[in-house]
Amino acid sequence: MKGLLIKDFKLMKGQKNFFLAIVAIALAMITLSPGTSFAIGFLGFVGSLFSLSSISYDEFDNGNAFLFSLPITRKEYVLEKYTFGVLCGIAFLFLGTLISFFSILITDKGNLREMFLTACTLLPVILLLLSIMLPFVLKFGGEKGRIAILGMMGFLFVAGILLTKIAEYMKIDFYPLVKRLSQIDPRVYILFFLFLAITALAVSCLVSQSILNKKEF
Repeated sequence: MKGLLIKDFKLMKGQKNFFLAIVAIALAMITLSPGTSFAIGFLGFVGSLFSLSSISYDEFDNGNAFLFSLPITRKEYVLEKYTFGVLCGIAFLFLGTLISFFSILITDKGNLREMFLTACTLLPVILLLLSIMLPFVLKFGGEKGRIAILGMMGFLFVAGILLTKIAEYMKIDFYPLVKRLSQIDPRVYILFFLFLAITALAVSCLVSQSILNKKEF
């Protein structure tokens, strides 16, 4: 797995101009809107999604056929993609947090506590996104996988609207529940969702291994 990680990090190194561009965008946005947490979410999401791009690179020109002729197993390949996605997500999330931190110190706008809470909240979100998207990309490939992800997101959006309309029709009031939940310490939420995200990532990894074991190259 170490060799696969080195390969993907070298691919990332070849994309340094792209990463410099997204860092420049984050710096520009936080300069225009100091005190915001835009850089944290933006860099965290873009960094974690590079694992999807690395799968597309592996598929290019039937590269997987050559890749799996090397002494690596499909299980190792899947574990490496998840590890690579998590490492990139955390690294870029940390970079975004640093940018926001120095922005608040320099401009004296924003709140450090809220900034750190935002960063901690986005970590489980990034893990959940990886757990959802990686199986789709491994199943359908880089291009079709992205279309499948968009289709799933659209379905969830429509389902959310339908549930809201049903709740309104049945006169279900969620306000008391939301008010009660808002009184709970945010750290409890973060730990709870982090546990859910790690669990989802572990299940997703097993699903991805099953998907890759059935594929022929």
